[in-house]
Amino acid sequence: MKKADVKVGAIVDAKSEEEIKKPFQGKVEKIYENSALLAIASYDPVDATAISDLNNKIVVNFKNLKAASAAKNSKTASTNEVKVEKIAKTKKADKDSKK
Repeated sequence: MKKADVKVGAIVDAKSEEEIKKPFQGKVEKIYENSALLAIASYDPVDATAISDLNNKIVVNFKNLKAASAAKNSKTASTNEVKVEKIAKTKKADKDSKK
């Protein structure tokens, strides 16, 4: 892909020559002279640890980018994996609140 073809906010298919083993998709956040900063959007589950270590971002050379296609068998990156659970009241807490 050429620099002129890459736009901020675009979703692209990419591959990394070092960090990530399988191809992945990312959203272009910033464009440099010969590369682009991508926020990793979907990836192969095999690369989950590497993606986490990279904080879901990577700089990729334009030659390793191409227009996005539908992702197959991939995991969507989540920047916020917070679980919310209801906490059951205890009997002691009920007694304290009645005082």
